[in-house]
Amino acid sequence: MSYQHKDQQGNLIDLPSGKVLCIGQNYQDHIAEMNSKTAPEALFFIKPNTAVVDINQPFLIPQQLGAVHNETELAVLIKAPLTKVTPEQVLEAVWGYGLALDLTLRDQQKKLKELGRPWEIAKGFDGACPVSAFVAAEQLGDVQQLQFSLKVNGEFRQQGDTRMMIRSVTQIISEMSQFFTLLPGDLVLTGTPAGVGPLNTGDQLELALANKLHIKTSVR
Repeated sequence: MSYQHKDQQGNLIDLPSGKVLCIGQNYQDHIAEMNSKTAPEALFFIKPNTAVVDINQPFLIPQQLGAVHNETELAVLIKAPLTKVTPEQVLEAVWGYGLALDLTLRDQQKKLKELGRPWEIAKGFDGACPVSAFVAAEQLGDVQQLQFSLKVNGEFRQQGDTRMMIRSVTQIISEMSQFFTLLPGDLVLTGTPAGVGPLNTGDQLELALANKLHIKTSVR
């Protein structure tokens, strides 16, 4: 793997590149735009570490596989093992926060859902998780008071606010840890707000997290 976690100054963080644990349907406005239904159980899925790439570099999207949608999400970098923990135990194991794109092969996902099959191919393909640098947790304050955004070709496409999450960051990670042990270097993606849509080769992207991260990148 060529990807390594970095802080916002570009310094390497002494953590491996691990798996990516994700939650779907964690913002009500995204559930509505997808014509989905809210369920009492959390929807968890995993991307392999081969999906992770540096978002600061122009990234590739698959061709001839249908629409590739952006899903902008707050990303959490884990620094210590977590197994069957309570929400109150989560934050001591968090290194910091960044942004990630949960790239999704939407047409492939729809087809696989209709067949009743798992849809890892739509979420876990190589390069399916462009990730930013990370801001240390102590520099960001309350994680449930953060705003983030995505612009595509100069126009806002997604504007998120962690206060609008159905499950909080600590609740997500606590629930995940009941099924999956989280290890140092793992990432947790916390769900996407409304505004998902297709990306195309040549698109220019701008992402922002509070006043701590501002990223410009492109699709190639």
